[in-house]
Amino acid sequence: MTTPSSLAGTEDSMASVEPVEKRSPNALMAAIHWLDENFEKPFLFAGMLSIILIITFQTFYRYIGSYFSTDAAGAIWTEELARFIFIWISYLAIPAAIKKRNNIRVDIVYDRLPARYQAISWIVVNMCFLTLAGVIFVLGLKNLGMLQEYPQVAPGTGMSYFLPYLILPIGFGLISIRLLQDMYKQVQECGFVDTLIGLGIAVAIALPALYSESLSTLAILFGYFLLFLVIGVPISVSLGLAATATIVNAGTLPIEYVAQIAFTSIDSFPIMAIPFFIAAGVFMGAGGLSKRLLSLADELLGALPGGIALAAIATSMFFAAISGSGPATVAAIGSLTIPAMVQRGYDKLFAAAIVASAGAIGVMIPPSNPFVVYGVSAQVSIGKLFMGGIVPGVLTGVALMIFTYLYSKKRGWKGVEKDRNIGTFVKAFWDAKWALMVPVIILGGIYGGIMTPTEAAALAAFYGLVVGLFVYRELNLKNIVPCFMDACSTSAIVIILMSMATIFGNIMTIEQVPATIAEAMLSLTNNKIMILLLINVLLLIVGTFMEALAAIVILTPILLPIVIKVGVDPVHFGILMVVNLAVGFVTPPVGVNLFVASGVANVKIEKLSKVALPMVGIMLFILLLITYIPALPMIFVN
Repeated sequence: MTTPSSLAGTEDSMASVEPVEKRSPNALMAAIHWLDENFEKPFLFAGMLSIILIITFQTFYRYIGSYFSTDAAGAIWTEELARFIFIWISYLAIPAAIKKRNNIRVDIVYDRLPARYQAISWIVVNMCFLTLAGVIFVLGLKNLGMLQEYPQVAPGTGMSYFLPYLILPIGFGLISIRLLQDMYKQVQECGFVDTLIGLGIAVAIALPALYSESLSTLAILFGYFLLFLVIGVPISVSLGLAATATIVNAGTLPIEYVAQIAFTSIDSFPIMAIPFFIAAGVFMGAGGLSKRLLSLADELLGALPGGIALAAIATSMFFAAISGSGPATVAAIGSLTIPAMVQRGYDKLFAAAIVASAGAIGVMIPPSNPFVVYGVSAQVSIGKLFMGGIVPGVLTGVALMIFTYLYSKKRGWKGVEKDRNIGTFVKAFWDAKWALMVPVIILGGIYGGIMTPTEAAALAAFYGLVVGLFVYRELNLKNIVPCFMDACSTSAIVIILMSMATIFGNIMTIEQVPATIAEAMLSLTNNKIMILLLINVLLLIVGTFMEALAAIVILTPILLPIVIKVGVDPVHFGILMVVNLAVGFVTPPVGVNLFVASGVANVKIEKLSKVALPMVGIMLFILLLITYIPALPMIFVN
């Protein structure tokens, strides 16, 4: 006899077996959704891991391989293969960044718009980005046709250039798909009328480039660039699209040049240092190295007034020698120290402000991604730039420590009382030994003539991965893929910025813009002190609304000829530029360190900006010192 309960069980089992047809569409949709969400991840993970391992192998092979083989050129292929994989993952990571709307852009106008117009602006932005992606997609296909007709072979690997160049249609085709997906969501949010308004604005923007014959080349180039910046188009897209509009309107260069430069501009071994340093910082932050550095700093400084704040600054200086990034330093150190400071009675705004300010040291003390970008842009030794960043970084850290000590003593913020002796110090030092080895590997390798900066960066990333996985074991199956994705997307945003800036910069060079600006500024004064003062003021203003890496790639070709004419060493100028723009990390409206710190502390950016003003003043004082006493930053360079 069948009981009601057994009937229910039978019905449940039948329900779980019968409707295969009903479940299949759901399973199919789930599979499609998973593929849509994760399509790029396997390629990015495999690609980033591959180039780290390949360059690490290349570094060791140069010394170890010589014992087993007389063929010194045996590993030449590694650099070329790694470059090609690097280009592929750089452009495959952009679609993933688009999904999260991660990009470097100027939001001054956007943030002040009503919600309705913000939504419309995304229609315009997506249309602008889609236009550039579509142009490079089509030109990339054309390029492949030429490579089929006239085959070329890479010298190191013997690979047909058809395969590396295949990334242009594939990468920018995928970018276009992601943009269309984002556009579809935005259309649903905006509605029919507002969508038409957005499309109408995008068409109106394109008309002058297509039909105007009265505008000069520079008016098109800079007019479009500034317009795109104002409406919130990502800076990299603004550069590329303004250059493309200029080529279409004025015929300055063949249009095919856009796709060619999108590949060749980043086919560079030194540029590969950027993703490696970013990956090293991500692996070491997630792998537990930052926690152990903080424990060591607390052991040294924790007993003093403002002890935990002093430890936060010191740890930021240590972590700067790992990550090469200001925001990464704030995120890694701030998430540990800001809650601890608040718990110990510190003002929350002060806690967030001091970490945001100390995070700026992340781009001064080597390794530093801005130094890599400047070194590539200015054709200056990255190794010398790294050495030149040590003194400004240390001076800034020490000055912030002195201010924090005096301010904390005045507010009665005492250190934590606990047993501190040689034994506890040795234990903290021993726990942090793996983290302390990173600067030794990077700087020792570079200045010992053992490794190039790119090889040192790859080895640092490999080291961080191994330590996080097998020593501290805080990298695991749950967080290792997100770490790789963070490293890929963060570096890709920088790489595409440099790619598009190359196109923009070449048009400026053809039109002699740098020379014209140099002559105009030197006609006002040829006094070295005044020129440096004017440039510092300009960079400080630019740093308040433009991200540092973007400012470097745009302004270096313009300002470098000026300072060279008045006798400033290009290395010294690179140090000034990076330290100057580091101030922008803690000044609104584009103070990225402030944004990260405000997010960690959950405080308003306006209030945080006011509390950070004394720290900004300290950084400006250090800037003046290294500007007018060049022997200070150059002490380890020469």
